[in-house]
Amino acid sequence: MEERELLHTDGLSVGYHGKELIKEIGISLKRGEIVTLIGPNGAGKSTILKTIAKQLQEICGSVYVENTRLCELPEKELAKKMSIVFTERITPELMTVADVVAMGRYPYTGGLGILTPKDEAVVAQCMEQIRISPLKERNFMSLSDGQKQRVLLAKALCQEPEILILDEPTAVLTPQETARLFEVIRNMKADNKSVIIITHKLHEVLEISDRVAILRKGEYIGTVDTCEATENSLTEMMVGKKVELNIARSAPVNPVKRLSVSHLTVYNREDIKVLDDVSFDVYGGEILGIAGISGNGQKELLEAIAGLQITGQGSSIEFYERGKENQPLQLVGKTPKKIRDAGVHLAFVPEDRLGMGLVGSMGMTGNMLLKSYGKGASPLTDMRTPKKMAEKVKEELEVVTPSLNTPVSRLSGGNVQKVLVGREIAEAP
Repeated sequence: MEERELLHTDGLSVGYHGKELIKEIGISLKRGEIVTLIGPNGAGKSTILKTIAKQLQEICGSVYVENTRLCELPEKELAKKMSIVFTERITPELMTVADVVAMGRYPYTGGLGILTPKDEAVVAQCMEQIRISPLKERNFMSLSDGQKQRVLLAKALCQEPEILILDEPTAVLTPQETARLFEVIRNMKADNKSVIIITHKLHEVLEISDRVAILRKGEYIGTVDTCEATENSLTEMMVGKKVELNIARSAPVNPVKRLSVSHLTVYNREDIKVLDDVSFDVYGGEILGIAGISGNGQKELLEAIAGLQITGQGSSIEFYERGKENQPLQLVGKTPKKIRDAGVHLAFVPEDRLGMGLVGSMGMTGNMLLKSYGKGASPLTDMRTPKKMAEKVKEELEVVTPSLNTPVSRLSGGNVQKVLVGREIAEAP
């Protein structure tokens, strides 16, 4: 007997202004199954999720939940069947962790939204399951990205959904937290519930999923059983050709010091020390990686270099300009504008793409303007320069967007990243 499909798409095509972003997508999810959805940046993974979440309208085709068209399901009934945790996280400014998790009980509460003792027990159980109970009184916004992700996972579990969809759930989790998440997912499968996971980590795909669906450039390539897949075979399906995963790295030639960070100390808004006496040098012609578990100071480190964090006493960040290596420029105490006015071409790509890096309601041209609006002698804003920059970024990085004025919040996560990175590197930092 054929297994019953809990969710499937039939010839699904989605786009804006008649331009297709994904076309003829046909994926399925059976009861008691874990499916991973993979593809390069801009392949259409986020677009599919937004369509399933009713944030985007189909051009043609449909999404079905237990053979009922998605558009025919009332919101509360759909919320009982399915829960989605997106990459771009919500930001409830004045809510505690317990309050955020309790939002998952919305489909089961009455018109007043009052929690019953059963609801409160479910909330407590989900927080314990994800191991965030000690954080329940903390303000959500004070948490690290990894902690926020765990809170939103607990909120999703509170909905007691038949289908759980996770968008890059392990991107900010530690290996231990990832192992705990996978344990929760396997328990859901054992309860005959179903999970869809979007991830770029192929070793996780092979570890947790039953089947893998592959997308490329908005098209459905196919679905394979995980037991028959390898990292090489999945990579080849994603990019359309064989890819060498072992990359040879040559040593830098005649490295010259460009940046020196010494005794850098930073406190967060709660006056907790998040960087303590950090020192390192960066040389021209090299790529320096910063490794660490999410929430351990990487964000504050980069923001301090970019002039976005107040540093502690004794901190030093020196920039060595080409040809003036004997006259380093001290960046501590300078705002981003003062750093730029001093002639330092510094590009900064924050981890929060739409909250800090780009304005979601603006198109590519408007977001390019954010880097150039203060330039020029005319009292009128120069729109031609940012438009040319947007056209260049769109062409060179193959950004998929209906137009340069389409709000970037409507683009897939990969294309949003391309817009942000393209803008920052366009001025040759």
